Amino acid sequence: MITTIYGKKLGMTQIFNEDDRVLPVTVIQAEPNKVCQVKTIEKDGYEAVQLGFGTIKENKVNKPMAGHFKKQGVAPARYLREVRVEAASEYQVGDSVSVAAFAEAKKVDATATSKGKGFAGVIKRHNFGGGPGGHGSHFHRAPGSVGQCATPSRVFKGLKLPGHMGCKTVTTKNLDVVRIDEEQNLILVKGAVPGGKNAVVRIRLAQ
Repeated sequence: MITTIYGKKLGMTQIFNEDDRVLPVTVIQAEPNKVCQVKTIEKDGYEAVQLGFGTIKENKVNKPMAGHFKKQGVAPARYLREVRVEAASEYQVGDSVSVAAFAEAKKVDATATSKGKGFAGVIKRHNFGGGPGGHGSHFHRAPGSVGQCATPSRVFKGLKLPGHMGCKTVTTKNLDVVRIDEEQNLILVKGAVPGGKNAVVRIRLAQ
């Protein structure tokens, strides 16, 4: 059984649970993912299935991808992702994975690309405390000392410094599944999920 589905993050809202408590939830629209290719050890060297999701016009697909979809005999999809499985031969091209597979799920892991924050300093990027705020202090938001004197005469790798913040693959684990809407292909999970609106999110059963 494929325990992974891809969808788009629609945003956050709040709902009331059975105890009339307000729960902050993230709404993810996961339309049925079609199996576009089956990869086996004999042919490809590993076991996996290729999932396609999202609609796209045929004239928007480039020639290499159009040939790929035509060879597999499936309709073009906007996104393609691979999911490792133990026995890929059990699946057929054209099979679909819908939110119904998560009807009994209690917890899931959500993976997406986090929001890009641009170039950020150490206070925003690494939660540094900074220096005194008074006018007499010449040390406010700088990173401070980053190395030694003569030995080793260099800055160690991995030091927390200013730089590009965000745009990284982030996984939030053990999110509670609050509601499954099979008619609208929606998954509502408690709490926040990485990424902005319309971000591609991978939902898989928590290990």
